[in-house]
Amino acid sequence: MSKSALGRGLGALLGGPAPGSGSAALSPPATVATAPDTRERVERVPLDRIRPCPLQPRKDFPEETLRELADSIREQGIVQPLIVRERDGVLELIAGERRWRAAQLAGVADVPVIVRQADDRAVLEMALIENLQRENLNPIEEAQGYAQLVGQFNLTQEEVAAKVGKSRAAVANAVRLLKLAPALQAYLREGRLSVGHAKVILGMEEPRQQQLIAERVIKEALNVRQTEKVVARLQWRGSGGKHGPTPLAGDAHVAEIENRLRERFGTKVHLRYREGKGSLEILFFNDGDLERILQIAGVGAD
Repeated sequence: MSKSALGRGLGALLGGPAPGSGSAALSPPATVATAPDTRERVERVPLDRIRPCPLQPRKDFPEETLRELADSIREQGIVQPLIVRERDGVLELIAGERRWRAAQLAGVADVPVIVRQADDRAVLEMALIENLQRENLNPIEEAQGYAQLVGQFNLTQEEVAAKVGKSRAAVANAVRLLKLAPALQAYLREGRLSVGHAKVILGMEEPRQQQLIAERVIKEALNVRQTEKVVARLQWRGSGGKHGPTPLAGDAHVAEIENRLRERFGTKVHLRYREGKGSLEILFFNDGDLERILQIAGVGAD
C-alpha cells in the first residue's frame, strides 16, 4: 500500500470530502427546496466532555513535548480540530489525544472538534495509520496495535500489513517483540534498547538469559553486532559445542545473514557455518506457520 493510499484511508475518517470531488451542480431554482448541507462542521465543545479512547495505540506522551505544545496552544490556539465520536454520553477521541492533553495543561475551556461515526475497528486502524505516518509510536505500542487487530478483530497478519502499509514480515517481527519479558518491553519503550537489539535477544528462549543480556547491552553500550556475538556464544555453549564453533568465529557476516533471514521469515532461524559447510534451521510452530514460511520461500503446497 502506498503512502498516498494511506493518506486517502486516513482522510476517509479524519478529513472531509476531497476538494473538487464529484461534479459541480447548478444552483436550483428559488422555488425548489435545496438539500440540507450534510458536510461536517467544526464545533467547539467543553474540554471536560471529551475522554481518551482505550483503543488508542499510543500510550506514552512525553511531558516535555506536551508542555511545549501547551505553550503553543496558549499563544495560537488549536489549529487542527480533534476528531471524536459520541460514545455512552461523552465524546471519545479518535485522533488528537496529544492536543487534548496539552489543552488541559494550557487551561483552555473548550476545543474545536469534528464529530464522526466510527466503529472500534475503524478507530484502531486509523489511529495506527495516523501514528505510524507521524512516527509517534514506540515499538511496543506499534506491536500492541497490530496484536489487537489480530486478536480482537480477527484479522490475519497479512490483512493487518495491507491496512497499515507494511510488509507481513514487518508486522510479524513487531508482534514478536511482545514475547519479551515486561522489563525488556519497558526498555524498548524508553529507548534503552533498540528493535535490532531486541530481535537478537529473542534468539534466547530463557527470560532470565534475555534479561541478563539486555542489562549487559545497556551497561556496556553494546551495538547490535556485539550483541549478536554475545547471543551466539551463549547459544553455542548451551548446545554443548555440538555444532562446531560459534557462528561468528569463522565469518563475521554469518550473524548478519541469520538476522536477515529471521526478519524475512518472521521466526527463529539458526545458521551453522564452518569452512563452507553447515546447516540452516528455520523454526515453525504450527501448520499455518509452516505454510506461511513455504509461501515466503516460494514453495507452494501441492
